[in-house]
Amino acid sequence: MQWDWSAVADFMPDFWRGLLVTLQALVLGSLIAFALGLFWALAQRSALRAVRWPVQVFTEFIRNTPLLVQLFFLYYVLPEWGFTFSALTTGVIGLGLHYSTYTAEVYRAGIEGVPTGQWEAATALSLPRTRTWSAVILPQAIRRVVPALGNYVIAMLKDSPMIATIGVLEMLGEARQFGSETFVMTEPITVVGIAFILIAYPASLLMRALERRLVR
Repeated sequence: MQWDWSAVADFMPDFWRGLLVTLQALVLGSLIAFALGLFWALAQRSALRAVRWPVQVFTEFIRNTPLLVQLFFLYYVLPEWGFTFSALTTGVIGLGLHYSTYTAEVYRAGIEGVPTGQWEAATALSLPRTRTWSAVILPQAIRRVVPALGNYVIAMLKDSPMIATIGVLEMLGEARQFGSETFVMTEPITVVGIAFILIAYPASLLMRALERRLVR
């Protein structure tokens, strides 16, 4: 087996197209995961059982079923109920929804880590409940959990090839399609593997540096 640089050159246009799709899915999926995760975390602290219990059941169900099954459900089953989205939109929603149940636990840990004195001080100052959350609790909680949230972004990056199963050609999907058309697999798969390393490893270093800075 010999390395063929011409195959790499032929694959690069497809690679850049797939990289763009991967980054789109990662960024949009992360935004959904962070926003929904915070919503789940706050809903689970609700004093109303009618709010708290359904959210707990839903998040446990999502967390304990495979991402692949969820993507198939969103893409193949929801259209039968009148909800139809493009493959990329479905992939983004699937990634974001799946990881929101994990970020919810991260937010919950951050909120519970806020010292009790902060809650008592807000009560002593007669701050409204919304003001207590927005100005006192959440800024401290989110600051504590930023590194953990970053780790889930990296995990989402590594799970992004899952969306190829519903027809979204991200990096790995483009490599597989290129290989099926040219019968050349080594070069495209290797390029994609290196790309994942070049994206994920610096991101992990950044998360470690951020964690050390926040600790100080």
